[in-house]
Amino acid sequence: MAVLLFPGQGSQSVGMGKALYDENDTIKALFHQADEILGFSLSDTMFNGTEEDLKQTSVTQPAVFLDAYSRYLVHKDNLTPKAFAGHSLGEFTALVASGVLSFEDGLDLVAKRSRAMQGACDNTKGTMAAILGMEDKEVEEICNASDGVVVAANYNCPGQLVISGEIDAIEGCVEKAKEAGARRAIILNVNGAFHSPLMGSAKSQLEEAILSKTFKNPIAPIYQNVNAKAETEIEQIKLNLIDQLTSPVKWTQTMKNMIDSGHNEFIEFGARVLSGFFKKVDRSLNITQH
Repeated sequence: MAVLLFPGQGSQSVGMGKALYDENDTIKALFHQADEILGFSLSDTMFNGTEEDLKQTSVTQPAVFLDAYSRYLVHKDNLTPKAFAGHSLGEFTALVASGVLSFEDGLDLVAKRSRAMQGACDNTKGTMAAILGMEDKEVEEICNASDGVVVAANYNCPGQLVISGEIDAIEGCVEKAKEAGARRAIILNVNGAFHSPLMGSAKSQLEEAILSKTFKNPIAPIYQNVNAKAETEIEQIKLNLIDQLTSPVKWTQTMKNMIDSGHNEFIEFGARVLSGFFKKVDRSLNITQH
């Protein structure tokens, strides 16, 4: 009985998914189905593309989704999930694994999400920065004091908060964080202000797509990024998913809520990212990687 975890954008790597594809006919068929749904050979880019190819949002998001879901499928019959959770994009993988969305609808939403986010990035220039070694509240105060649009975007783990917003505002907050004693404050190599108000146009596009899909009850509760709570009600799950693009990823809060609820066994499907965050909270947790 474990909580199943799914990573988000940034966990991609060249050649991802190829080993499973080569050794498992079910996974091979799933990859071919994904290529058909997307209208381009995602599998070829995942297996043979460069690191630069994989960095394109329209490729990265479906690639990470497909890789993590494939890993889950291979182990599915031997699992008894206690709950599900995913970081940002990973929440869509969690929704499919938990039975809320079909694979086809999940992948279609991920593809639409990636295109909508890219469009928002093209229309409104923004960026993100990682602030390490400061209390969340201190970083929030720096953001609130800025004249520009800048918000706390990813509460990854204690002492690691990513901020998002207008380029000038981010640069100013990075300097302020350094002055305030941050261990590191670095602007990230991203082309947009994800999980901020600057994703407003992408949110409205994705909302339309989300509302067109069929949602079913999850086989176990799903912790969502927007409120860090375990949800089972379809309408609330849907509303939280719509709000996700312009709201912060409350992963630190999610981890603490899980642990407070008695969860101590976790399985991550994908790169060793979320397990690292959990170890920053409690090193005694039992975390498996698939």
